[in-house]
Amino acid sequence: MVKIGPITLPEFPLLLAPMEDVSDPPFRAVCKDNGADLMFTEFISSEGLIRDAIKSRQKLDVFDYERPVGIQIFGGDEDAMAMSAQIVDTVNPDLLDINFGCPVKKVVTKGAGAAVLKDIDLMVRLTAACVRATRLPVTVKTRLGWDATSINIVEVAERLQDVGIKALSIHGRTRNQLYKGEADWTHIARVKENPRITIPIFGNGDIDSPEKALEYKKRYGIDGIMIGRAAIGYPWIFQEIRHFLQTGQHLPPPTIEQRVEVIRKHLHRSVEWKGLIPGINEMRRHYNNYLKGLPNIKEFRTKLVVMKSVEEIDAILDEINKNYTGFAFERRVVDMDTMAYTCG
Repeated sequence: MVKIGPITLPEFPLLLAPMEDVSDPPFRAVCKDNGADLMFTEFISSEGLIRDAIKSRQKLDVFDYERPVGIQIFGGDEDAMAMSAQIVDTVNPDLLDINFGCPVKKVVTKGAGAAVLKDIDLMVRLTAACVRATRLPVTVKTRLGWDATSINIVEVAERLQDVGIKALSIHGRTRNQLYKGEADWTHIARVKENPRITIPIFGNGDIDSPEKALEYKKRYGIDGIMIGRAAIGYPWIFQEIRHFLQTGQHLPPPTIEQRVEVIRKHLHRSVEWKGLIPGINEMRRHYNNYLKGLPNIKEFRTKLVVMKSVEEIDAILDEINKNYTGFAFERRVVDMDTMAYTCG
């Protein structure tokens, strides 16, 4: 078992990474159904929470069926982060996560996300402010460093543990790499092997198959894996990895019936949570990934993205189910470069 404060996770847990415009409650619901052990909200601006921004407040929504779940915040001001931690406390998630890894310009230029990697003292102060402000266990997600000349993750891990974080998730790239090149997990292993480190260490970056999950588990000795891009349109990745770790055998790819069932659940929850038009519109980015691998699917996919009612979309999903019944899917190969999102 893996412990994060009072939270008990299974041995070698599989975590869903927080992804902007992806890991909302509807998406988290289908990932939970398919084996995710711990999930996080999309990251939330501390300044937005304090201003009572509608979008920021909506991201605080968590539901009992998805527990354990963490709310992730970001920012570069101690007072704002502490106040945000107190706000998060009121909605009763299972933990508070801090994003010190997001590499995108709009976050970094505000002195938040991966920008904080350039000032470890500030990172420690921000973290300590959150730990003091909340009763929740505090965790952190970050990167190896700002660039290849400033990889400081071992010092970061020690100092954040010293001020009270209960787990650390590390993306195996620097900020300057963005999502390019191969994630370097050797630095994550250095943190895990450090005798001073007693908190769980989770690795993140490039896990796209059961084989790679097993290989990295053995090679780097981490306590669990956080999965981001590989789960987009394919929540089955969690149960496939879990089954492979336990048995060494592959589960068969999800059938068309299973895919349609998940699309339908994702759609209906999206409409329930966001409202009819936003729920339908924001589902459109997911169809291509869910239906990837089906021959001659373009006509159906085109219909899905223009329909304006749940009933019409359900009818098209019924057509897809009927037309592809018995289709034998091949094992999935992930093209990571096509999976664009904002995350640490």
